[in-house]
Amino acid sequence: MRIVMDEASIKVPNGGALLNAKAPQVSGVRVQLEMQALWQQFNQLGTEMIVTKSGRRMFPTFQVRISGMDPSAEYVLLMDFIPLDDKRYRYAFHSSSWLVAGRADVAAPSRMHFHPDSPAPGAQWMKQTVSFDTLKLTNNLLDDNGHMILNSMHRYQPRFHVVYVDPAPNSHLNAYKNFCSFSFPETHFMAVTAYQNHRITHLKIASNPFAKGFRTTDLQAW
Repeated sequence: MRIVMDEASIKVPNGGALLNAKAPQVSGVRVQLEMQALWQQFNQLGTEMIVTKSGRRMFPTFQVRISGMDPSAEYVLLMDFIPLDDKRYRYAFHSSSWLVAGRADVAAPSRMHFHPDSPAPGAQWMKQTVSFDTLKLTNNLLDDNGHMILNSMHRYQPRFHVVYVDPAPNSHLNAYKNFCSFSFPETHFMAVTAYQNHRITHLKIASNPFAKGFRTTDLQAW
């Protein structure tokens, strides 16, 4: 199966509208972001995500609820990350704000993260929350573990893609019909090697169950 994800580069036969050209298996797909209130809390402060050489999981975790799939059709789910702009940033502690520090670094190698349960029938995807909890972010340009490679101090937008696995012969010729993409503005973030905004640090500790050991009350009890 050949997957074409860049809608901007797709040429639709006969000049037809791309949105009207989608296969019925994806044209009705709807996606809802889970933990939206928490994402909005982070977004109001300016979300930061740690990138490390060995790879670090995202928090909040990217999770969605999906509806409108063909229950018996097979789908592949995947994610990628695109730069929000062509700038590099630095954090100004005196004003608690991000400032443009110059032009963006050379773009990191573009990768897709396939959900490990892919491919699976629509019925399976729709019956429960879909979580990308195995996805890791790295700043190692030579990473060979399949992690998502990002440049530190750059802003990124996660994108979520649903791809219908078309069993028809030569399905790759209609690849542009067989996928749909979703992005949620509240999930964009700054990639960092260490948290810059102390309010982000506090919110991560307060809301991440795996950060329990860092909470002040737990430290005092210990």
